[in-house]
Amino acid sequence: GRCFSSNAVTTKERLIIFDTTLRDGEQSPGATLNITEKLEIARVLSRMGVDVCEAGFPIASPGDFEAVKAIAEKVGPLMDGREATGQPMRIAGLSRAVEKDIRRCYDAVKHAPINRIHTFLATSDIHLEHKLKISRDECIEQASKAVALAASLVEDVEFSTEDGCRSDRDFLVEVLKEVIAAGARTINVPDTVGYTTPQEYRGLMEYLIKNTPGSEKVIWSTHCHNDLGLATANTLAGILGGARQVEVTVNGIGERAGNTAIEEIVMTLKTRPSEFPVYSTIDTTQITRASRMVSSFTGMFVQPNKAIVGQNAFAHEAGIHQDGVLKRPDTYEIMDPKSVGLTTNQLVLGKHSGKSAYRARLEELGYATIDEDQIEELVQKFKRLADEKKVVTDADIEAIVNDELFQPEMTWELKQVHVTGGNQVKATATISLEHIDGHEVTEACIGSGPVDAIYQAIHRIVRVPNRLTQFQIASVTKGIDAIGEVVTKLESPEEYDMPDQRRRLQRTDSGADVNEVKNPQTGEVTTRTFTGHGADTDILVASAKSYLSALNKMIAHQKSQAQARKNRVE
Repeated sequence: GRCFSSNAVTTKERLIIFDTTLRDGEQSPGATLNITEKLEIARVLSRMGVDVCEAGFPIASPGDFEAVKAIAEKVGPLMDGREATGQPMRIAGLSRAVEKDIRRCYDAVKHAPINRIHTFLATSDIHLEHKLKISRDECIEQASKAVALAASLVEDVEFSTEDGCRSDRDFLVEVLKEVIAAGARTINVPDTVGYTTPQEYRGLMEYLIKNTPGSEKVIWSTHCHNDLGLATANTLAGILGGARQVEVTVNGIGERAGNTAIEEIVMTLKTRPSEFPVYSTIDTTQITRASRMVSSFTGMFVQPNKAIVGQNAFAHEAGIHQDGVLKRPDTYEIMDPKSVGLTTNQLVLGKHSGKSAYRARLEELGYATIDEDQIEELVQKFKRLADEKKVVTDADIEAIVNDELFQPEMTWELKQVHVTGGNQVKATATISLEHIDGHEVTEACIGSGPVDAIYQAIHRIVRVPNRLTQFQIASVTKGIDAIGEVVTKLESPEEYDMPDQRRRLQRTDSGADVNEVKNPQTGEVTTRTFTGHGADTDILVASAKSYLSALNKMIAHQKSQAQARKNRVE
């Protein structure tokens, strides 16, 4: 059965869960996602019961716009697993308090049945003086005009006071009074730089709710960063101070030290319900799957001791702990691992297993949209894996599905890997790849090690300039026969080598090059990163798959960039 984060007690208010994994989370260095990956994450968030999904920053680039639009169209109407909320997930887009941003945001989110424009403007004196170079009066005017425009386009408008925790309280009251009058329905007070403490944040929330005219008409929201490790504590303090929406990300990913983690908030409310005046309707059994998917797609492995979703979160090493847990789990476990979707189910696969059994298990894991051809292909993969390691776990299934189904458009497909090496011989790799047009190419290379030899051979075939910035290997499960997952991150070398004047030739509306990613708050432009992932019981094969996955993403991006330039010329 499904496990919601707490019983819906009538004396409590329902907490709105606003997930910004696809916007703020993607601002993590190297966490760039493609449209396919964003759609899959959005589907998991919808099935989990997330109330609002901030799908991106539409004006940042044509790719961001298309991703938000696709999520609005394809995920916005979904109702699977949303019985507790009674409505589909609201799709939001972020915009600066500028007319062209707001209109571009509307064009992306308008395709969702229920939507939101989330606009923001800095309110701290340091930001007004040094970044925006405007006065307090100009700030109030710009904010109220932006909200009024957004409210003329959609029913649901959220306004954020960027760097609100370092802003003058009385000035915040002035700004918020005007944006509420202009039509804002949600007021978000972010700790943009992760500087505040729980007592301060609760006090600020209480002060603003008490002193802002019209405060009873809006929902107050938290958005906390983890620079001092206080994001979850501050968010919970904000709830106690009157906030009824929390802005969170899966695994707590986000720029710098990250954001408040969705899993920490909902499991705190479930585990300590008597301490908080709110409840959540999140299906907590979807937490582990969401965590693994986000980790796999972004290439950001979860630290082992991470609360709720780390591999050690439910592990007990000390003998006295093990003895207690075996006799009665709640002696040392404050949460049931099953409540977050962490199962010990093992599906033994063999040559006699049929498609119906595989389909049933995949649907239980949330993969309900897989078609018959894909099922057939996955069944063969599962059977080959069962021959190699005998017992296949849910984690193995998820690794294979993510590796097989959520890969980028295949310009090059891996056909064969052959490697020789050792401590007395130079590593040599022979690689065969098939191009999308059908021709096959084989190359052999010597490297400093087997992975280097593989990458050199693939590079010789594909011939796309790139710079390897990260290579990580992790075991999906325990045991010498476990599946290995490899994450590879690439950047284009010209992003380092080109002079600024040449790199800035192709601009998007946000002021960023099409090969770059722009942070909407800071305006900082960073290089686009291409993340590839591969899974196999042979880590050398997984390494080849991962590198080729990243290269295929890079090629697909270059194709879309070339088409965008062609369209502009025409």
